Amino acid sequence: MDSMRIMNSDQPILEVKDLSVSFHMYDEGLEQYDLQVISNLSIDVKPGEIVAIAGSSGSGKSLLAHAVMGLLPENASTTGTMLYKGKPLTEKDKEKLRGKEMALVPQSVAYLDPSMKIGSQVLGEKPDENRKKAQKKAFARFHLDEKTEHLYPFQLSGGMARRVLVSKAVISGAELIIADEPTPGLDLEMALEALRCFREMADEGKAIILITHDIDLAFNFADRVAVFYAGTTVEIAPSADFVKGPEALRHPYSKALWRALPQNGFRPIPGFQPYARALPKGCLFAPRCPHKTEECEQTIPMQELRGGTVRCIHAT
Repeated sequence: MDSMRIMNSDQPILEVKDLSVSFHMYDEGLEQYDLQVISNLSIDVKPGEIVAIAGSSGSGKSLLAHAVMGLLPENASTTGTMLYKGKPLTEKDKEKLRGKEMALVPQSVAYLDPSMKIGSQVLGEKPDENRKKAQKKAFARFHLDEKTEHLYPFQLSGGMARRVLVSKAVISGAELIIADEPTPGLDLEMALEALRCFREMADEGKAIILITHDIDLAFNFADRVAVFYAGTTVEIAPSADFVKGPEALRHPYSKALWRALPQNGFRPIPGFQPYARALPKGCLFAPRCPHKTEECEQTIPMQELRGGTVRCIHAT
């Protein structure tokens, strides 16, 4: 990583502390219940920093993005604390900041309005000349022909639509960008170009949260990596630790995730991530962990360890 990167300020742009998200649901007998899908999840990101989020499907990565942006459905309820530039981030604040100071690169290309031409969606209302120039520059960078701005979403390939969404975030001017799986559907060259673009924005002082399954690519661009499991944070560590390998990591799941990468032997572990309605007591990874003890059935807080944080009483 570039040694000339901007130094992070001490105050994060975004702090999420002990976030829990529940959905009010009905079962087959129309009995009501609350399904908690995120529990005690914490993460922060500073100016000039990329924090990558890794974890299997269903671990809460996209839900975090939607909670921060104020895009959860009406049957959702949240607890915990969200701070933006040190101040509480209310639902009204999210609506006010969304698309201006906070931008989302959504996972689904369905977020593009099917009734609007691409140019209008990327540029927004009453764009000035600087924004128009920025749009053309972003389109050229991501190999989008100028005529793309005159097309409708249904006329784009999946990869083109993904590049349009990235371009929209690039020219937004937002200080906080959450990129939710921005690289699927892109070839390797375009995926790397998108990540380079996020790195450049971070180096200019933006704060980037990069949600990705392509963690082997993210290691080369992120400053820190947060590992999610079953709706909570289990480890946050410098990306360099993930490059070094399991001996530098702290949580058993982080180590298993590293070993499961194709270049590291593609070694899976027994068991599966628990369903939100049947979570174990204490450590959520305990049923799959070779180091499990009775102590693991208690509430496990995040603790600082070797320059990172981890949710494990056996971590060394």
